[in-house]
Amino acid sequence: MSSDEKRSKVPKIMIIDDQQDILDLMSDLLTPEGYQVTALKQVEDIFLEIEKNKPDIILIDFLLSGINGGELCAQIKKNPKTGHIPVIFLSAHSRVLESLGHYGYDDFIAKPFDITDVLTTIDRHLHSGVKK
Repeated sequence: MSSDEKRSKVPKIMIIDDQQDILDLMSDLLTPEGYQVTALKQVEDIFLEIEKNKPDIILIDFLLSGINGGELCAQIKKNPKTGHIPVIFLSAHSRVLESLGHYGYDDFIAKPFDITDVLTTIDRHLHSGVKK
């Protein structure tokens, strides 16, 4: 297997959160686990970022500057080219999320989060396709 083939097998995770400390923490957690991480504080065009980074899974904070994560998720899920990508919300505001609607997300991880829960949830969606 060539190095390019090995590289293409590395699961790609896109994280969108407007808090740099969360982006750093998630990158520091996921990179040693063998994931290629793209960490973004803001997104002008979600489809451009998806095309550029080709993520296998997307983690989104619900409360973002400019647009809420729910709207980003809904855009991703409604598009036939991106709707298959699992989207997991990361948020300290689960009650707000529940009251505003589902947005089509695949899973939810509450902040503050347990590292084991994050890894288990990501693994479940990347490898088995089974929803929580």
